Amino acid sequence: MTFSFLPPDAQAPQEAQSLKKEDYELLAEFRYLLRCFLRFSERAALQYQLAPQQYQALLAIEGYPGRNHVTIGELADRLQIAHHSAVGLVDRMEKNRLVRRAPEPGDGRKVSVSLTPEGHRFLENIYRLHREELRSVGPRLGELLRTAADTLPGGKR
Repeated sequence: MTFSFLPPDAQAPQEAQSLKKEDYELLAEFRYLLRCFLRFSERAALQYQLAPQQYQALLAIEGYPGRNHVTIGELADRLQIAHHSAVGLVDRMEKNRLVRRAPEPGDGRKVSVSLTPEGHRFLENIYRLHREELRSVGPRLGELLRTAADTLPGGKR
């Protein structure tokens, strides 16, 4: 019996250079710092009695490139959740007066979701906490990204 950790249609990248212990340490440290930041983010949302996924949705809506509203499908994509899960999330957020729905301009079949003033207040307060945390962890994350891009096999070296 053979075990494969790749999807059936995926091919493992073939690199000329073999990976070193330091390569694994770099990736592990990067993932650790990302997870620390994500845990901080979850706690910051909870501090405001907001589910972490609701904070992520508020940020995805207001931070959508070029506009401050999204369709349900765009929100699902940004949060990497199923469409029906995004519908349920928006339902709960609308009930809590964090977002509002409106027909999407130009396509009445779609619904546009935007923040209410209350939703924007929550987002702004939690964002301020995140900005401070990013000032702390951001430089180290940036350094790890640069190092990975420059030194991992396939990078500049």
